[in-house]
Amino acid sequence: MKLHEYAKYDAVGIRNLIRAGEVTADEVEATARQALAVANAQVNGLALPVFAPALDHAADGPFAGVPFLIKDHGPVAEGVPFTLGSRALPGVVAQHDTDLMARFRAAGLVTLGLTTVPELCASFSTESVRYGPTRNPWALDRGVGGSSGGAAALVAAGAVPVAHGSDGQGSIRIPASCCGLVGLKPTRGRVTCGPDAGEALLGMAYEFVLTRTVRDAAGLLDAVQGPGIGDKYTAPPPRRPYAEELGADPGRLRVAVTTQPWSGTPVDGQVAAAAILTGQVLEQAGHSVSESGPYVDGEAVMLAGMAEGVALASLLLLAPRQPDPAMMEAVSRQFLQLARECSALDMLAALNAQNRVTRSVSTFFTEYDLLITPTMGRLPAPHGTLRYDDPGHTMSTWGAALTDYGPFTGLFNITGHPAISLPLGHSDDGLPIGVQLIAAHGREDLLFQIAAYLEQAMPWKDRTPPVFVGNA
Repeated sequence: MKLHEYAKYDAVGIRNLIRAGEVTADEVEATARQALAVANAQVNGLALPVFAPALDHAADGPFAGVPFLIKDHGPVAEGVPFTLGSRALPGVVAQHDTDLMARFRAAGLVTLGLTTVPELCASFSTESVRYGPTRNPWALDRGVGGSSGGAAALVAAGAVPVAHGSDGQGSIRIPASCCGLVGLKPTRGRVTCGPDAGEALLGMAYEFVLTRTVRDAAGLLDAVQGPGIGDKYTAPPPRRPYAEELGADPGRLRVAVTTQPWSGTPVDGQVAAAAILTGQVLEQAGHSVSESGPYVDGEAVMLAGMAEGVALASLLLLAPRQPDPAMMEAVSRQFLQLARECSALDMLAALNAQNRVTRSVSTFFTEYDLLITPTMGRLPAPHGTLRYDDPGHTMSTWGAALTDYGPFTGLFNITGHPAISLPLGHSDDGLPIGVQLIAAHGREDLLFQIAAYLEQAMPWKDRTPPVFVGNA
């Protein structure tokens, strides 16, 4: 199997080739290893050398033989070290699989490596001091977003068709937007966070994957969704497999479009235009489209975000061996200080704020079926824009920096609504632009129906970045 042949297939395509006997799983893996070497040399998306051998996996799962990567966001796979992108963590080894990792293995995914993240996964730019910048295959001087930046860079470059990601403020959707990918943040409770967490970051963090096609996202959600043993809460089960939603008629929908972020920060004109065009395409398809957005209490959003930051820092402060703050980047030290100073009453006030925001946004979805926004407020930024290691940052200035860059995503981490970023736009200078679609709780089916339609109406499959292993 040649690189140019391998890179043109998504995960479903590779699986089908293996099932048809046109190529063996061993041949696919060998080509994937070659592709990872070629791509990583330019984008710097791997946190460790490629695994040799690949992690154990089922030979008969729905994605058996498909190359895959996991994210360095904590203990994921038994025996694999993690660092959270930090020099302060020398590489602690995970003692067991997460429930999600067990499902990845059962699906037959061939895990070949660990992808880069910003320190603590707490930035929208993947450029830790430990690993250096991960570069965007569309423009190597630009960032890939964060925190699932290494995953996005390597999927976009064609090294693997799909990679694990996690999303605490937009960390799947923003890299998807920066790199021209499909990035779904599922409904709260759709994908288990067990066995070590009752709810990840107070229910505001989610795990899934980044893909190049909608059908891969649907098929992989079918493979991994559903409750785990002892989960604190779960999402309602789907009425049928998500793969069967592709091409299904959603009926005439009430669609709202807004390019105005609740923070009031300015939005790049090309980014806004992509969201507006998406609304026009759906209106031409017969849906009722109007300009509207949910009421959002900005102060309550900031309070809820503070609670998530405290929960993030607590993972380190409650660990048996605490990392040396002197070895951490500047904003990470701010997170640790925030957690030390936060009282129980502060946290309860923040959780109450999360409830108020969730109720308000959920009310909006009693009037509308779908909300369209830009995924980001800007085009992918040059390296060094956010400055995570700048000692001049306070928690306030860091929050403002994130909000200016990605003002549309974090709200739905607070509320738990499913949201997907699709690569529906392209800037004048060749950079991808993501458009975010949000639906009511539990309505990933609707997102897949509309995403599949837009994939045909506004196709992106023939757009590949300059750094793409299929060109090698």
